[in-house]
Amino acid sequence: MQSSVEALAHLMRGRPTLVLSGAGISTESGIPDYRGPNGSMRTRRPMQYGEFVGSADARRRYWARSAIGWTRVGTARPNSGHAAIARLGQLGFVTGVITQNVDGLHQAAGSIRVLELHGSLAEVRCLSCGQLEMRDHLQARLVEENPAWASGAAEAAPDGDAEVSVPTVASFSVTGCLRCGGVLKPDVVFFGESVPRPRVEAAWRMLAGAEILLVVGSSLAIFSGLRFVSQAARENKPVAIVNQGETRGDDVATVRIEGRLGDVLPSLVQALAG
Repeated sequence: MQSSVEALAHLMRGRPTLVLSGAGISTESGIPDYRGPNGSMRTRRPMQYGEFVGSADARRRYWARSAIGWTRVGTARPNSGHAAIARLGQLGFVTGVITQNVDGLHQAAGSIRVLELHGSLAEVRCLSCGQLEMRDHLQARLVEENPAWASGAAEAAPDGDAEVSVPTVASFSVTGCLRCGGVLKPDVVFFGESVPRPRVEAAWRMLAGAEILLVVGSSLAIFSGLRFVSQAARENKPVAIVNQGETRGDDVATVRIEGRLGDVLPSLVQALAG
């Protein structure tokens, strides 16, 4: 691994690098992902946008599980991989981070220029009036409406979700917007929903200002991340990938490192700072 890290450090020296991060960097902070190391979907089926907006039962199921699962995301802390990327930014090697994650851990680790491509679980938005509310505040209201949920225990699932039985969900009471009583949705991009155009355009500008794209912890299985790798390749910008398991960008990677991000990225900091 060390020779590959040295090759990546050599590639990055004197060349501004943009990081594209995926769920793999947050699994070491205890947040599950949707795909295993081989890139295939786990048995968990993610919430679909159309299902959420079109079905009160689907929303009840989502918020019942989220009321338990949010604790894991809300209390998660950055790991050594997040810290290493923040340090690379402080040293001037990394110009910014485009993250597919919704957990806020890059910012918590000290990274400054972070674009959350899929939004953030830290806020919820009313689908009627657009009012924003902090997720922590909503959690207090959900627990007040459903006192038994405060002590609930369940298996953690991706994106602040949890495994909860169907009969248990049926008794859950969903609360609405404080301003208008409308439907609340986490301020994230669900599967089947498009990333807002201004956010995508901001990401393109970040890529335009970089000479190297470094992908960390993403299988690049979905288009929202893969398109940046494809564009970098079209522009003959080197692509480096650090991940556990195959990715859809491996065929265009100049440097490809298979390994745990909590080990590889701190080693990269040492190689560049030494």
